[in-house]
Amino acid sequence: MRLTLSSEEETIALGERLGRRLKPGSVVLLRGELGAGKTTLARGLARGAGYRGRVSSPTFALAHAYRGKRLTVHHLDLYRVARGEDSEIGLDELLADPRGAVVVEWPDAAGGLWPKDRLEVTLSHVSGGRRAALKATGPRARALQSSRIGK
Repeated sequence: MRLTLSSEEETIALGERLGRRLKPGSVVLLRGELGAGKTTLARGLARGAGYRGRVSSPTFALAHAYRGKRLTVHHLDLYRVARGEDSEIGLDELLADPRGAVVVEWPDAAGGLWPKDRLEVTLSHVSGGRRAALKATGPRARALQSSRIGK
């Protein structure tokens, strides 16, 4: 599924729609060049999951936890992590959190450690805004990416 997002508000709104569908165990991988809107989309995901505080990029902290009423969104930014180096961030524990969903910027730094059931969102700059390409693999991810998510 491909969507065109003409503003930051539309990017946040897409994240909120996805965030309302997040369930414990959901994994969302965010790809795109610097400034493509990954953190903005993550902000919307956290809001949609019920978190009302400030959401910022965890580039230097590596991970932030946003606790909403129904689940915790673990937001990771692996931009500064060496490829395949996950021991420092406790990736296994975050993925196993029975109340958590995981949202990851720059996921390729962790190699192939991600579960097969995941939603991948690739953001890119296009004339007049951004494009979001969504690819779901597995039943949980397909439930996130329904035909109504673009509205």
